[in-house]
Amino acid sequence: MEYSLRCLSCGSVFPYSSKQVCPKCGGILEVEYKHNAHADFPSKPKSFWSFESLMPNGKYRHFELGMTKLIESTEPGLYLKLEFENPTRSFKDRGSAIEVAKAKEYGYDKIVCASTGNMAYSISYYAALYGLDAVVFISRGANKDKLFDIRQTHDAELHLINGDFTAAQAYAEEYAEKNRAFLAGDYCYRKEGQSTIGFELAAQAQDLSNIIMPIGNGTLFSGVYKAYERMKEMRDSKVKIPMLIGVQADGCAPVAKAFKEGVEVKYAKPATAADAIAVGYPSYGMQALRAVKDTNGTIVTVSDRAMRREQERFYNEYGIRVELAAVASIAAYRKLARKLKGKTAALITGANL
Repeated sequence: MEYSLRCLSCGSVFPYSSKQVCPKCGGILEVEYKHNAHADFPSKPKSFWSFESLMPNGKYRHFELGMTKLIESTEPGLYLKLEFENPTRSFKDRGSAIEVAKAKEYGYDKIVCASTGNMAYSISYYAALYGLDAVVFISRGANKDKLFDIRQTHDAELHLINGDFTAAQAYAEEYAEKNRAFLAGDYCYRKEGQSTIGFELAAQAQDLSNIIMPIGNGTLFSGVYKAYERMKEMRDSKVKIPMLIGVQADGCAPVAKAFKEGVEVKYAKPATAADAIAVGYPSYGMQALRAVKDTNGTIVTVSDRAMRREQERFYNEYGIRVELAAVASIAAYRKLARKLKGKTAALITGANL
């Protein structure tokens, strides 16, 4: 679909571009489609690529990337979206499939990203499929098993930094500028790929009342909201947007704090074992807040202890080990279950342990 990029800070508009941040002010860029209202939503989608016509025009290779299952849980009224069914076992593959294709399309031979773990897995995997070199900046304190696998299994150039994800992101942006590397990560093209979760949920359960999602950088959360907004426009307002509920860890909750206090998102030093959502300053934090408010949703926090309890329960019930951030949505559901009405979908975001 034809598109342009608009800066959310200064309002500048750019045509098709390999830039992931505004070249004028450094602000966040947003993909804006030219003919969204006239787009056709696939009647019976079968895979991620069923929604290609709704994403930015590009030269995409259809590597295996299916439509993840939505299953009924053991809790009445709760359904689970199993994002660990993706090739690198997390929802990150959706954005990587778009970003890495864009890097190849614009002639780059190297791609760089900041990560807490799953992003690096995913970017490295797709970079190899497209014949690109992957460079990763990640905290020295990151999960040691993930560090080993990223370096050995996915053959990425790994830079360990003193600091958290926010610091790593600054390093990645600087590296991209100095070394002509495509900047990947939580930026505009990734958001479009991850928004397909919203398209899939609408196709799998048209009567959803609530969707619970973990918030790290807020890219996934704001992307799902954007998908429902676009569907509402395409389908002449027949689509009902579910209430969107965000969940963060007690030890890293900048968006939850901003929501509770009615202020802008401010940096919070991460102090949680749920590394996939340990983001001190979410790039899309303010967009996530808007999505919550526009859908009359809420944001809750859960403890690491509660996530570990759900992690063990998930294994006992389904026989699958998932990471802490993946079951944050279930922990949030337990806090809110008595208040929620109708069918609820909880995103199980990853299983890299």
